[in-house]
Amino acid sequence: MSVLESRYTEEHTLFRESIRRFFAREVTPFVDEWEKAGVVPREIWSRFGEQGFLCPWLPEQYGGTGADFLYTLIAIEEASRTHCTGFAFPLHSDIIVPYLYNFGSPEQKQRWLKGCATGDIVTAIAMTEPGAGSDLAAIRTTAVKDGDSYIINGQKTFISNGLLCDLVIVAAKTDPKADPPYTGISLIAVEAGTKGFEKGRKLDKIGLKSQDTAEMAFVDCRVPAANLVGQEGHGFFYLMEELQQERIVCAIICQAAAEEALRLTIDFTKTREAFGRPISRFQYISFELAKMATEVEVGRAFLESLLVDHLDGAKVVKKASMAKYWIAEMLNRVVGKCVQFHGGYGYMEEYPIARIFRDARVQTIYAGTSEIMLLIISRCLDL
Repeated sequence: MSVLESRYTEEHTLFRESIRRFFAREVTPFVDEWEKAGVVPREIWSRFGEQGFLCPWLPEQYGGTGADFLYTLIAIEEASRTHCTGFAFPLHSDIIVPYLYNFGSPEQKQRWLKGCATGDIVTAIAMTEPGAGSDLAAIRTTAVKDGDSYIINGQKTFISNGLLCDLVIVAAKTDPKADPPYTGISLIAVEAGTKGFEKGRKLDKIGLKSQDTAEMAFVDCRVPAANLVGQEGHGFFYLMEELQQERIVCAIICQAAAEEALRLTIDFTKTREAFGRPISRFQYISFELAKMATEVEVGRAFLESLLVDHLDGAKVVKKASMAKYWIAEMLNRVVGKCVQFHGGYGYMEEYPIARIFRDARVQTIYAGTSEIMLLIISRCLDL
């Protein structure tokens, strides 16, 4: 038994069984339909929240159960078997809502957190702009203080949950003249329907087809100053602090996808015959499967080590960056081979390996590109 496995309790097992049943009933039968529609239905969020699957880590006073991070791991692992990447609940539960809980005011927590747990409020975070991705300090969106309000102007792009969201946390410059520039960034919560806040077109991606990624525009968008999340000018530091868990979540998603891709491919090669025998018995294919299985196992071992540290509250910036970099790259190596071993069927949309293949590509790009991960790792080495 691994150190991580020793952390599991009967409650974790019951949670896994419950969420597995939910996915089998409410998600898996509709994945193809959602992929064609380009979005998951808004109602799935509410049904998911009704079962207590959203933000279970929140304290009871805010609608959660005080669950540990293993519940996040379990939820993502079970979701991977549905082959649905459009239902971006980990983004909401484990990446965005923590900003409100960790840095929000008591009033903000009372106002929004319970809705986040029930699914009545779906969240998004708007960092990336047409001219600013990895270089967050270069964002141009501004939030100018005007009495008891902020007036926001700017554009955002590649915003996940961009169409369905009820609340978006916007990274904006409250002090455009700050030196260094990143000290002028603040986070401001903007509710859907606010005048001057416009959800733009849904972006047509090569993968994550049912995940609503959109553009956003803010044109003289006036929001109450009370919507400032945390302190003015501290936004960049909040982002850096929370990106650790975001990258851990991404690593979990990649690891689960790699394991599912390998499982599907082993099953396929054992039943697909060529020259009178299953192709899994050809030495080249069996050796390549053995290599992939080794990489997947190494990824799992490293991820579990990282999760133990994270559960214990350790600062794991370097380790999280390593996991996000290596496991995302490993996923793309593995799934490419998996498609190859499916032959022509691997290129067919009706086979889930095709979806895993196209959905995997973005994992080395968002939440910090592989190149940015290497930069962070190198800095941690005191080179």
